[in-house]
Amino acid sequence: MKVTLISHTIDPEAVVAAAINQCYSAKSGEELKAKISPEKRERLIDIVMNGGHLSTIEHASFTFAVEGVSRALTHQLVRHRIASFSQQSQRYVKFKKGEFEFITPPKIAANSNLQKKFAAKMQEIGTLYEEMLAADIPAEDARSILPNATETKIVFTMNARSLLNFLEHRLCLRAQSEIRELAGKMLKLVAPVAPNIFKFAGPTCETQKICWEGGLSCGRWKVIDGGELRERSAKK
Repeated sequence: MKVTLISHTIDPEAVVAAAINQCYSAKSGEELKAKISPEKRERLIDIVMNGGHLSTIEHASFTFAVEGVSRALTHQLVRHRIASFSQQSQRYVKFKKGEFEFITPPKIAANSNLQKKFAAKMQEIGTLYEEMLAADIPAEDARSILPNATETKIVFTMNARSLLNFLEHRLCLRAQSEIRELAGKMLKLVAPVAPNIFKFAGPTCETQKICWEGGLSCGRWKVIDGGELRERSAKK
């Protein structure tokens, strides 16, 4: 898996702080951005983050390029809102000679017998895929045989608020291992760029000392000082 932060808002925390200040000032956002000290910037961000007033951090955005991940991962990734996605097309990008890259989940790779069967099945699929293309079956139809394990590439952009939400859910130990790995790599890239924002990143057992997973909890909250288990339920 390769994850690259290819673009982001220039000086994202200064932009966010200016947006926060704009709510309470008659001055222009441009003036406010120029005059906010690093200390005040950190203080303003702490206020909105601790108070849950997160609309102002939506002004900062981050764009990632990811490769070496499975379609199973991107099916999970695109459920997150608000974000913009541009993924390698299986309609226009054909696999030559039926050879496609695929991702083997760690637990399958750890079982040598199953790993061999898994790899053999991928080769079998590739052979049939090539036969269909050779028979003038359009790639958009031949791709139906390709598995969730098929390697893909994707570029996506999230604002800081959506990114925090993504990290909250996907750094949880209950998240699937591949997307949890992706979340960890993304956090390592954005934390140095906007440390005052992403110091709040992580699963709720760490950031709130509350696990909201109820009976599905992994139990991690038990080793966190002051941690507790809760379950969301509709008010009656």
